[in-house]
Amino acid sequence: MSADYYKTISKTSEALYKEKGSKFLAFAFPVRNEEEVKENLEALRKQYYDARHHCYAYIYGVNGEHYRANDDGEPNHSAGDPILGQIKSKELTNTLVVVVRYFGGTKLGVGGLISAYKIATAEALDLNEIIEKPITQSFTLDFPYEEMNEVQRLVKELDLEITNQTFEITCSMAVEVLLSKVEVFESKVELLQDLSHDIKLTSNN
Repeated sequence: MSADYYKTISKTSEALYKEKGSKFLAFAFPVRNEEEVKENLEALRKQYYDARHHCYAYIYGVNGEHYRANDDGEPNHSAGDPILGQIKSKELTNTLVVVVRYFGGTKLGVGGLISAYKIATAEALDLNEIIEKPITQSFTLDFPYEEMNEVQRLVKELDLEITNQTFEITCSMAVEVLLSKVEVFESKVELLQDLSHDIKLTSNN
């Protein structure tokens, strides 16, 4: 995987795994922050209010810097960690998996639980689509209309994504720059400024 991209899932998916009467309903969600994690968790707890456990794990952030595993009453490390392990094994981030368990009357033991939560999670992720998303930095370019050609040339040269633009006497353009191109982009803007081009650059990150 390129340093300019991260892997995540494209949609919500679900799977059902059964073991000795117990049912494991696994749900995979794309998430960007803890607020979205809580929203999805609360919705499932409300929908499956009669289930004994709602175990989960998540990773978010372009470098997977935010993560957590929760056993929700199952023996320590028997549920949350196997779920988290499956997310990590696919090198995913911005991903939440919740496994809702209905107890079937027969205890599975720690080894059985680890296996069941691992399989349920794997099946939910396998039913999803893994995609790559770009890692970018946001900038705004402010410039007089006469500088439009210079700015457009820069956008085309570095294949920048324009997310917003305003064309008036003073123009404004918001762009997303791939992480690996940030230094080149900043140096090219600086060069234009040194050549007396009236262009102002602001980082939005």
